[in-house]
Amino acid sequence: MADSGDFVSVDMETISLGGKEHLIKTGCGFVSVSVFGDPDKPALITYPDVALNYMSCFEGLFFCPEAFSLLLHNFCIYHISPPGHELGAAIIKSDDPLPSVDDLADQIAEVLDYFGLGAVMCMGVTAGAYILTLFAIKYTQRVLGLILVSPLCKAPSWTEWLYNKVISNLLHYYGMCSLVKELLLMRYFSKEVRGNMEVPESDIVQARRKLLDERQSPNVFRFLEAINGRADITERLKKLKCRSLIFVGEKSTFHADALYMTSKLDRRYSALVEVQACGSMVTEEQPHAMMIPLEYFLMGYGFYRPSQFNVSPRSPLSPTSISPELFSPESMGLKLKPIKTRMSVEV
Repeated sequence: MADSGDFVSVDMETISLGGKEHLIKTGCGFVSVSVFGDPDKPALITYPDVALNYMSCFEGLFFCPEAFSLLLHNFCIYHISPPGHELGAAIIKSDDPLPSVDDLADQIAEVLDYFGLGAVMCMGVTAGAYILTLFAIKYTQRVLGLILVSPLCKAPSWTEWLYNKVISNLLHYYGMCSLVKELLLMRYFSKEVRGNMEVPESDIVQARRKLLDERQSPNVFRFLEAINGRADITERLKKLKCRSLIFVGEKSTFHADALYMTSKLDRRYSALVEVQACGSMVTEEQPHAMMIPLEYFLMGYGFYRPSQFNVSPRSPLSPTSISPELFSPESMGLKLKPIKTRMSVEV
């Protein structure tokens, strides 16, 4: 790793929407943060799943016109990549200590300090959801709310631990080989979009397969080892002081984990949205299913879609059509009771 300065900031012309990438030196190495939007707006930070970065984990959601208007209108987006997962990343030195999940959570606090951010909204997928939940537990005053997709809060089961160990060993000896990519795609997506002998895999799966080729295997190994060594934080969930919105696909490998975590959160301030015929990465497989729950959730904080945007029939919400009482935190807490939303997939 370079150590000539505290950070490097470079413009990435290849990144869509005009984002700027910052490579920030922290206590456990460098971390890449891609920033989109007006820095004077409230901050929304994202954290992806294993072997992904924001381009491969959140592109589907942020490229939805509804999400673009809702999120970019209200927030400045800070996409945090796991160490060494950014576009064009070098291989992290083998003698650098392996980070723990606590190190990665503390690293987020250092990122916020670097940008001078106070309390932020958080959005994470699976491994990233765990890191952000741990961050919210350790730094309760720095989190406004949690938007979690297929989240984890327990230590790995023996099945998951062994599954991850198989991937780790393959990464160590063979790199990002075809088998590793298949195992990761099974983690992300439902079998409906992964295809079979009769039905070809979807464009989104093909695109993510190609993007996995860009990852440095040793760097993916380090993040996977950290997640595989995570602790059970169930009891610590009581320390959360923010609202939580949880999405999970009914075909997700982590469906039971998401239901378990939801059952341990304060029912007054958390909501569960299950998406039918969808895997773990709802942000990519069915991002439109997130829009209406996201709109209701963010309205509790006074955030809303700009009125000049033509509202999609899928998301018939606007500030003028919502009862003013729903904008109060108390009412929003009651509104966010556990729910089950089923989104049908057109065949």
